[in-house]
Amino acid sequence: METVNIWYTSDTHFSHESIIKYSGRPFADAAEMDEVMIDRWNEVVRPQDHIWHLGDLTMHRQIGAIQHRVLNRLNGHKRLILGNHDLDKTANYLKWFEKVKACHVHDRMLFTHIPIHPRSVGRFKAIVHGHIHLQCYDPVLRLVEKEGKEPVVEAVPYINVCVEQTVYRPISLEEIKLLVTK
Repeated sequence: METVNIWYTSDTHFSHESIIKYSGRPFADAAEMDEVMIDRWNEVVRPQDHIWHLGDLTMHRQIGAIQHRVLNRLNGHKRLILGNHDLDKTANYLKWFEKVKACHVHDRMLFTHIPIHPRSVGRFKAIVHGHIHLQCYDPVLRLVEKEGKEPVVEAVPYINVCVEQTVYRPISLEEIKLLVTK
């Protein structure tokens, strides 16, 4: 049986010309940006793999415009966490994504588009997110008390998987786990 890997990415903004300037992306135009991101996606994500896109796939209601030129060419079983620019009808996303959700929890890590407030970290051991492109948040420090032991300070990292942070390619669950344990 073939292994299935799990991948994550965020904020591709496929076909969005202005994102190149806003986020300092190193592309001449949106067509070049799309081709580079499609190639880098398919270099790591195999057809049998699962990939979660943590929002802002494209801008507003452009999913119809990118479906044949982009979505048909992307490997993997695609799942979408809705971002602030994913404004099309859910039914339109479900044509291309097996799941469409607001957030996802895996192995006590919260996957969401917008990073949650530090006071909401709660039981999670990491917050994996997109939305903030070039920024990175410091870890949240919390005091953990376990019965019969001295309290310890535990760091809960924010892990930004926006394409600007991952060289315009998806990042594997294994890579994320390594960042959590750093």
